[in-house]
Order: sequence, then structure tokens, then C-alpha cells
Amino acid sequence: MSTSQEPEPEAIFRSAEMTLVQLYIPTEIARETIYSLGSLGLVEFRDLNKKVNQFQRTFVDEIRKLDNVERQYRYFQSEMEKKSIELQEVFLSDYKLQQKSILSTSSLDELSANAQLLEDRITQLTEASESLLTRQMDLKQHQQVLIATDDYFNKSVAPDLIDMSETAQAEFLESGAVQSSNFITGVIPRSKVQLLQRILWRVLRGNLFLKTTEIEQKMFDVKSKTFVDKNSFVIFSHGEVILSRIRKICESLDADLYFVDPEASGRVTQKADINNKLTDVTTVLENTDRTLETELRALSADLDVWWKTVKLEKSVYSIMNLCYYDQGRKCLTAEGWIPTFDLKKVQNILIDISSKFSEPGSGANESSFPMFMNIIETNRTPPTYHKVNKFTAAYQAMCDAYGVATYREVNAGLATIATFPFMFAIMFGDLGHGFLMFLAALTLVLNEKKIGSMKRDEIFDMAYTGRYIVLMMGAFSMYTGFLYNDVFSISMTWFKSGWAWPSSWKEGESIAGHQVGVYAFGLDPAWHGTENSLLFSNSYKMKLSILMGFIHMSYSYVFSLVNALHFQSMVDIIGNFIPGLLFMQGIFGYLSICIVYKWCIDWIKIGKPAPSLLNMLINMFLAPGQIDEVLYPYQAQVQVFLLLMALVCVPCLLLIKPLWFKHTHNKYVALPTEESLTASSSDENNNLLSHLNLEDDEEKEEVQFGDVMINQVIHTIEFCLNCVSHTASYLRLWALSLAHAQLSSVLWSMTIGGAFGVTGFGGSLFVFVMFAMWFVLTVCILVVMEGTSAMLHALRLHWVEAMSKFFEGEGIAYEPYSFESVLIEE
Repeated sequence: MSTSQEPEPEAIFRSAEMTLVQLYIPTEIARETIYSLGSLGLVEFRDLNKKVNQFQRTFVDEIRKLDNVERQYRYFQSEMEKKSIELQEVFLSDYKLQQKSILSTSSLDELSANAQLLEDRITQLTEASESLLTRQMDLKQHQQVLIATDDYFNKSVAPDLIDMSETAQAEFLESGAVQSSNFITGVIPRSKVQLLQRILWRVLRGNLFLKTTEIEQKMFDVKSKTFVDKNSFVIFSHGEVILSRIRKICESLDADLYFVDPEASGRVTQKADINNKLTDVTTVLENTDRTLETELRALSADLDVWWKTVKLEKSVYSIMNLCYYDQGRKCLTAEGWIPTFDLKKVQNILIDISSKFSEPGSGANESSFPMFMNIIETNRTPPTYHKVNKFTAAYQAMCDAYGVATYREVNAGLATIATFPFMFAIMFGDLGHGFLMFLAALTLVLNEKKIGSMKRDEIFDMAYTGRYIVLMMGAFSMYTGFLYNDVFSISMTWFKSGWAWPSSWKEGESIAGHQVGVYAFGLDPAWHGTENSLLFSNSYKMKLSILMGFIHMSYSYVFSLVNALHFQSMVDIIGNFIPGLLFMQGIFGYLSICIVYKWCIDWIKIGKPAPSLLNMLINMFLAPGQIDEVLYPYQAQVQVFLLLMALVCVPCLLLIKPLWFKHTHNKYVALPTEESLTASSSDENNNLLSHLNLEDDEEKEEVQFGDVMINQVIHTIEFCLNCVSHTASYLRLWALSLAHAQLSSVLWSMTIGGAFGVTGFGGSLFVFVMFAMWFVLTVCILVVMEGTSAMLHALRLHWVEAMSKFFEGEGIAYEPYSFESVLIEE
């Protein structure tokens, strides 16, 4: 094998080229082959058994066996959580170093047998522990009943309670003069004490005496398997029928009844007997719990490794169930998509496995079917695969959330790397706030290995995954904040100002500065605090938003030309791109040029009022050729020409593509019909290939002229309307930038800005408190909340305004079989 390798082609501007391959794998080495391909992570396997029920496939028994092992592992984990034992997780990189090859069948059977033995052992210990705990709680409850009722039993007299008054009943019962047949004792949940009292009072009409005592220690409830608050009770009444009714009522309310000897000597004997039994049960329970905890702690060190191993083994059998099993040849036939550049890697893996199992003593059947790979020529749509790294992955995921790019079309994720943080920064432009965001993201980036190995909640994981996006947003915000000359809403004099104030003025007189030069970079600090600063910044940022929107949409629209050239679709260039470009540039491109031209003219120097561009654009459509305020010579003729050009572009957009379709052919197949396969030389292989690919052929669909016409009408209307609405949508850049600046200014003036006027020790303390309040509100409101709002608006500008100009988003994501995808998914 050659040591020098060609540099891999990029697959970020457009998706990588994919190849459909067919693999013939002998059954003896099928598991090893699939395992090796999974470690490589380059093959997206297709299901060749779509017509076969999932429960009737070849390797369903093996999967069920591994499912049972996973169930046992989940049981072990639940028992660990009950004992507060943490599972010792093994990172994916460490696991790969430990597990470099697939387990043998005997090792897999041994793993399953060990799981069964461990389940039996832990189940036995758990059931014994629960049984002992139930017995312990029963003895404790009996003990509490004896303690609570001991004061009532001193004599053995039993007069008729019904014949006595209520006061006499209470005095007599509290004196302890009762027999064993006159009372019932037990324990009941505290939440049901009042319910018991009401029911007994209504059923027995007051012919009873009930005494309850709260038990300080929580008692174990067998039904709910939790510890709850309970009360001990003693119920005095008369007659066996009434007492039997009381027992039934108590038992229906989950009360535990206990016998208490009315004789003092008997109660002493009961107490001693219960104390002895409680001591024995507690000792056995502690030993059982200690043994169970020891078993679980020993298990926690290896369980995650075993679990990952079982997951991989199960995934291997799941992939094998996607393959066609040839009973006669004893081989598996698999199909899958592979990036064209990586075909050699897959071939090398297959060669290594074949050579390994063809050696003498390897255990492989020498008469088995040879393993080889076929490349299939097909018109089936391949999946979309973009190569990403840790920096570009988050941007690509952001675009894929809107839609996966069509195979080989321009990827929106590449341009988003630059435009997304820049659009965000236009709305979030503040040097101080951008620095805080940059600093937070930089912390995540510098500690990414440490944080990546930690358990993260959903919110923190989103921030960690998008750490490079946040880093870029902070950096761009620092740049735009430098342009806006905003540092926590305070203006800084970085360079010499281009404005000068008069040397003398009268009190109460308005002061007007005069220009003495040009500020080197960004907004002149002289505008800070002036009466017309808001008017100036409003006008400047509003026009800047229109320019940014025009540039963003224009270069996005050019990508549609790149797509048409790549797919060699001249009708899309002539019928869609050219008229669409002329329409957009003739109106909104013209408006953008006028904005820049207006900025370049010194209207005060020439003594003319600056014309309103909004009125100019409105009159361009409502009153063609009529100019109220002239911006440049021959303006009327230029605007009439541009308007006529835009009007001509509309029927071109509407008719060229449908008429071309009508002229060339009346119908064509829109979807792929049948795969053409590169077959081997033998007729038997031809029959096999035909069986595998014709069973799931896609149906033919005929597209008529009416379908093309309707689609083009919708496209034309949508494009023309969107040119207006999308351009206006970019005004959100101006609105959010203005809102952010004003909110920052208000927060400064109402907190730390007003604290500097207080002097003395109290003033210092006041400044400290106000600074803390300002910093917390700045981080929570301006950085987090305002930052989230600006990020969502920037996301919308990319998804709707930019990507709609060229992005189809009808692709299928490339999902190769890989260990990372198997082990990462929960």
C-alpha cells in the first residue's frame, strides 16, 4: 500500500460525490466485516429487505437476546440509582483503545450468561432486602403501637361503654379499665387519619373513642415503596360486630393492625420479644444491604464498557438484517452509499479482512463465497454529505435544521460562517458587550476537552455546541461596536475628531459645530450627546440596513447561477436567473446605488436640499418620468428604462421555462425510474442484482405542461413579492441596533452613570452597589436576552431572505453506520 495519499477534496462548498456499491460478504466473516466498516464509519447501508417483516428477518433472534441483555443492564443501573452509586462512564476515545475488534461468539454468549447470573444475584439480594425492610418496619410499627397504648392498660374491667355518657367514656377509657375485646390498635398513614375519624364517626354514630399519636420516624410503605409519615391509633368500642366493622374500615384505608396484650406482664413480654426480633432483623438487613451495595459498586466499574459492547453488537446484527441473505451461497449481499473519494479506504478494509480469514487456521470455510465489492451505476438520488470540523459543524447544523441541501447544490453553510455573525453584529454592535460574549465563548473553546467530557444539561450543551458561533459573534460585535463607537453605550475618542466647536458662545444659545476634517475610522465621537445624534444614527443605520440586505440577497442569488451551471441547466439561467437578476437590480440595486450616491454629495456645499429616496422610489412606480427633487442628471429617463425593464422581466420569468418545456417535449420523467446496474459476467449474478434492485423500484411520474406552468407562476409571484418584502425585512438590522444602543444607554444612566455624583464613603459604597447592579443587568438583559433576540433575527435573515434565493433543501442527509452514531445516541 502506498504511504503517500492525495489530499481529500473539499466537500463544504457543495456536497461530496457519492457512489452506490454492492458488497458480497461470506456469512462466516459477516460480523467482522460489518464491525470493521462501522469503525470506519463511511458506509450508509440500504435496506434490501423492505418487504420482509422486522420480526421475520434472519438475525432477529440474536437481536432479541441482546435486547434482553440491555434490559438487564438498565435494571442494574436503576438499582445503582436507588443506592446513589454513580455509573463510571467510559469516554468513546478510551473505549476504542480498549475494544479494537469484535467479540467472538463464545465471548458474546459468556457476556449474556454473566448478565443473567448477575441479574439473578441482584434480584435475590434486592428481594431479600425489601422483605427484611418490610419485616423491620412491621416490627417498628408494632413497637410504636405498644409505646403509644401502654398508658391505657392498667386494669381488667369492661363496663358497657354504650350505657355511659361521653365524658364518662373518656374518663373511664383513659383510666385503662378495658378488656382485650374492647379495643383495636394499629398504624395508619397520617394523611388518612382525619378520613378514618369521619368514617368511624358516621358509621358508629359516635359509639367509640379514638386516640392517635404521631410517629416521629418515617415508616416504609410496602405499596408505594417509599417512606411516609404515619400515626399509631387506639380505637375503643363495644361488641364484636362493631369491632369487626372497625377492622374492615381500617384495612380499607391501608392501616396495619396489631395485637396488644391488655395485661401489663404480657405487654412487657411483647416488648422484649419485638426488641429482640428487631435487633436480629436489623443486623441481617444491614448485612444484606452492604452485600448488595458491594455488588453494585463492583458492577459500576465495568457496566458502561459492557453496555457499549452490547450496543455495538446489536447494531452489527441490525445492519446484517438490512442485507439480503443468500441461503445457497451462504453469503450476505449489502448495498450502501460511500463518498467516492473514500472508496479506496473501504476496499482496503475488505482486503485486510479477506487476507486475515484466508490464512490457514483462521477457521474460515475455504469453499465459501469470495468477498468483493461492485460499483453500481444508478440514477437514484444519493444522500448529501458535507465534510465538517469542530468549527464548521455548528454552522452546518444550523442550516440543516432548515433543510438538507439537495445533492451537489451549493451549500448554504459555507457562506453562513461569515454572514451570520456579521448580521448579528450589526444588530448587537457594542465593543463592551461583544467583548463579554467573546470572553465567555473563548472560555468554552480553551476548555473544550474538559467540558466535552462533562455531563451537560440541554441549555449548556447548546452553548457548548455553538461555542465557535458565539466566539465569532462576539468578535464581529467588537468590530461593529468599534465602528459605531459604542463601549457599553459610552463613546470613546480613539482618533482626532473631525468636528470642532466654536471658541465662544452665549449662554442659552444653540451651538453648531463645524467640520475641520474626517474621523479616521467609524463614527465620530462628536456626535455623542448632540441633539441630532439620534436623527443622524437613525438615517445612517436605516440606509446601511438596506445596503447590507441588497448585498446579502444579491450574492445569495448568484449561487442560483452557480447551481444552474453545475447542473448544466441553461433554461434556468435564461428563464429564471437573468430576468430575476434584472428585476431585482433594476429596482433595489438602483435604490442602493442612489443611497451611496447621495452619501457622496455634499448637499450643504452645493446649496441644495437632499432629495428623499423613499419618495423617489414611490414616484418611480406611481408617476414614471416625474421627478420632484433631482438627484442626478437624466434621472427621469433612467428610471423609466429601469421600470420598463422590470416589467419585461415578469413575463420572461413566467413564460420562458414552460414554453421551452412545451417545445422540447410534452412530458418527461421527473423521478428516477430504475437502477442500471454494473453486473458481473455470470448470469447468476445478473439475476441476483435484478432481484435486489427491482423489488423497490420507484414508480414513474409523468409531468405535464400544466404542472410546469403552475409551478412557474407560483415561482414568479413569490419572487417578485419577496424582492419587496425581503428588502424591507432587513430593516430589522436598523431597528434592533437602535433598540440595543438605546437600552444600553438607559441602563447606564439609571445605574452606574448616576452614581458618580455621590462623594465620600457612602458614595464609594453606592458606586460599588450600582456597578454590581449594572453588570448583572448588562449580562442578563443586554448580552443574554438581547443577544438571543439578535441571533434569532439573524437566523431568520439567512433561512428566509438569503437561502430562498438559491436553496432547494430537498436532499437526504448522509447517515453512515458508525460507532460514534451508535454509542452517542441515547
